[in-house]
Formats: sequence, C-alpha cells, structure tokens
Amino acid sequence: MATLPNPLSSLAASGLQLPPGNLVDATIDEPWHEPLLWYADEPASPGTWAAMRAAGRPVGLLPVLVDGGVRDHWPDSWALAPARMTYPGDHDAEDVLSEFWEAYAPDELDADNKWPGLAPAGSVAGPDAPDDLAAEIADQLADLRGLDGLRMALAPARRSADIPAAIGWTGPLNHENDVARLCAVLRSWEDRFGIRIVVLGFDTLIVSVGRPPTTIEEARALAAEHFAFCPDNLNQSTLSSLDAYAEKALLDQEAWSFWWD
Repeated sequence: MATLPNPLSSLAASGLQLPPGNLVDATIDEPWHEPLLWYADEPASPGTWAAMRAAGRPVGLLPVLVDGGVRDHWPDSWALAPARMTYPGDHDAEDVLSEFWEAYAPDELDADNKWPGLAPAGSVAGPDAPDDLAAEIADQLADLRGLDGLRMALAPARRSADIPAAIGWTGPLNHENDVARLCAVLRSWEDRFGIRIVVLGFDTLIVSVGRPPTTIEEARALAAEHFAFCPDNLNQSTLSSLDAYAEKALLDQEAWSFWWD
C-alpha cells in the first residue's frame, strides 16, 4: 500500500483553516511520529460536519465526531495503537466475520456452527446520498448532545471505513486487537449499505446507513454480521436474539451503534 503524506503534519501549508483544537500523537506505546487526528476544543454544532468534510476531503482528511463520554475521555487518552494495526485492504470481510461467528455463535446464540454468509446489499437507497445522510445524522447528534458534547475531528484516511485503523483506535480491544480487520467489514458495509462513520468514542462507534435493510429477511441476514462484528450488541442488550435485533435495530434504521465491553 502506498502511503500518502499526512496533511496534519503540515496544516499551515495545507491552507486549511481550523478552529482551536488539538493534534493528537499520544499512543499506548510512545508518541507517534506524526499527528493521528485533530479534534476541536469546543462541542460541534449543526453544520460543522458538512463544513469540515468540504474543507478536509480535498487535502486528504475525513470528518468524524469524537465522544468524550461521561468521563470526558478524549482522544489524547484513548490508548491509540497505530503501530499495532495492519491495513484494512489486506483482510477479507467475510473471513473476519465467519471467524468470529464460529468462535462466539455456538455458545452465545445457541446456534449451529455454520456461518450463514454475507447479507445481500441494501436494495433500496434512502432519500439522501450517504455523505449527506452522515452530515444530517451528525447534526442531529451534535444538536442532541449540545454542550455536553461531541467534538469535531479530522483524520487522515482515504475512506470513512478506514478511520479507526488510520488513528490506531483500540475501542474493540476485548474483541479484536487489530481494528483493521473490523475496518475490512466496515469497508464491505460501506459498499453494500452506504455506511459512513459518524461518531467514535473510547469504545463506541456510530455509523450512518445510506441503504438500510427494508425487509425483515434482509435485516435477519445482516443481524448475523452485526453479532460477529460486535457480540456485545446482543449480549449486553435486551435485544438478545437475532430476530429481535433485526427487527428493532436494523430494519429501516439509518444509524447503527456499537459498543464493546
């Protein structure tokens, strides 16, 4: 994989005008040789996402909201580990998901050990283009959270699905040490369902979904992927069966949330 220059290393030369914020290079090992992301000092407001995407994308930066959670746990203290990440393109989404399914499904879902395969792509596009929907959901979340705040961030990534690996995010550490493997799944969802990463927290992830399942059959097929990707979405939820999860969390839903214990 060819490595592109990191625009965060020379913000002044990029011509990008950003509000007051922080460049993060702190990792679980030692300071990284270049910034991993930038995030703002103040909470995001509606309209910020679209503005940051328009400004950042031409220079190789993509927007994501970062969530400090109830403990004000911002990216400086997220135990980022870029040196331990591989490249998402080196992994196959179905291989990753089937491996997790075979490891967890028999015991935790009382299911047989047969991986059901990837769900079909979303058959009906939503009223908004994926990037427009991401901006809309980002605005809704920013407005909902207000001063408690989600902050705007920019990460050096070629595609939204790669953002966690690009910054060395370790949110799913108890499930998968190399988040690039999960990014391979996010890439597949990007292609099949038009997802965009909207929010990253210490161990949480929210994506917008441009082509969500519109039939219960499509949702049920996808529920197996969600369980393999993040078993805690079912294990730590009242939606403890694939059927319930499909109906309540996936059918016609334009945002998906994940949390790893």
